[in-house]
Amino acid sequence: MYKDILFERRENGVGLLTLNKEKSLNVISRETILELGKLAGEQLSGEDINVLVVTGAGSKAFAAGADVKQMREMDGKEFEAYCEAAYGFFGYLGSAPFPVIAAVNGYALGGGFELALACDFRVASSSARVGFPETKLGLFPCWGGSTRATALAGPAKTKELVFTGEMITAAEALDAGLVDRVVEPEELMDEVMKTADRIAKNAPLAISHAKGVINGVSGEEISKGLARELEEGLRCFDSRDRVEGMGAFVEKRDARFQGK
Repeated sequence: MYKDILFERRENGVGLLTLNKEKSLNVISRETILELGKLAGEQLSGEDINVLVVTGAGSKAFAAGADVKQMREMDGKEFEAYCEAAYGFFGYLGSAPFPVIAAVNGYALGGGFELALACDFRVASSSARVGFPETKLGLFPCWGGSTRATALAGPAKTKELVFTGEMITAAEALDAGLVDRVVEPEELMDEVMKTADRIAKNAPLAISHAKGVINGVSGEEISKGLARELEEGLRCFDSRDRVEGMGAFVEKRDARFQGK
């Protein structure tokens, strides 16, 4: 049914969504985003999902980010549509009537980290690495990552991650509040599924109401932040530095930024 993703319903209404692009480290292309949106409308909108687990195929990556080669060829309108599709699915995860758990099994970078942050909580392999490398490309995290990371880790830590573009370890992410639990790689899926099963045994209506209330505590502020983030991200895409950064990435050379 899908090319880039796999979806499986398990017992107790637990759904498993896998980004199925192991060879490319599960990059989130435009086609991937469209499939995720289709999945939300076709497979996740019924009453038979109590918990959703999101992970990436293989052991190397949860999702290594957006598709830079594809973005390099986009014009402004295409990039805006790409961002809006990502915002739509990520926002759906946050507002879905069921809990969403990210099983972070490797690299979660850029858009991949933003996907993990859009989930209700994150369990990471001890070998996982997370970060926002977008400033190395002339962009910044504008799929919700800047806003959601700030809500979790505070402005100073988020600025450090975004400004440097460097990765941090799962343990460092745990200390910062960006992931909620760290386990050994071979234990990751077992631990996540045990948690999902425990949740699925509880009253789904109560959990749905609880999620709505908890989201509402800071929801208005986050909503404003997300809107500002997308607006600034689209402006950044129109810069010469973005063209240079993505060109340097694809051509495997150092970028020469001019601040324009």
